[in-house]
Amino acid sequence: MPETECPPSRNTVLEAFADTIIPGEKRHPDDRAVAGVSQGGGAVAAGAIDVLETPEGGMAPALDDLARMLDEHAVAYRAGRGLPDDREPFVGLNYDDRLALVGELLAPGHPEHAMWAGLAMFSFMAFDTGAHMHTADAIAAGHPGLATLGFAPPGEDGLWRFPAYSYGRPLADVHPDTDPTGSPV
Repeated sequence: MPETECPPSRNTVLEAFADTIIPGEKRHPDDRAVAGVSQGGGAVAAGAIDVLETPEGGMAPALDDLARMLDEHAVAYRAGRGLPDDREPFVGLNYDDRLALVGELLAPGHPEHAMWAGLAMFSFMAFDTGAHMHTADAIAAGHPGLATLGFAPPGEDGLWRFPAYSYGRPLADVHPDTDPTGSPV
């Protein structure tokens, strides 16, 4: 990396990882973390960093180390392929090289597989569920993952109801001791 460049922040490295898992479009022309290989919002726009930093996820204390380790793996990846080391280690990789490196880290049998699979899982959770937000708020804000998945908004009263069965028929009869709210009595 040239001396005049600042090293990437922890979040930039983690965003680059999340963007490799579920790519999105660049947020601005100089976006280094998001490669811009897909249209629409990916894991980064869906809140991957916010999900990683939630206390409930338990990953927050490890994030500095994970970003450092990603950069260390990227340095070794570059050296093993004769790639120049004139850019940020992980963030500076092009998308195809990021994808190849992440594929190595996630490969069964890699000694750190569980750790990288856990990090990848948080990218999926951010995109598929907006886990760091109330679902109604995420939908109202245009959460990219929920929009892509076609997640239905709640009714005017804030509740979800599904008048049509997803399989086209009820799966079971309602128990006779169920009250009108759906609760057992």
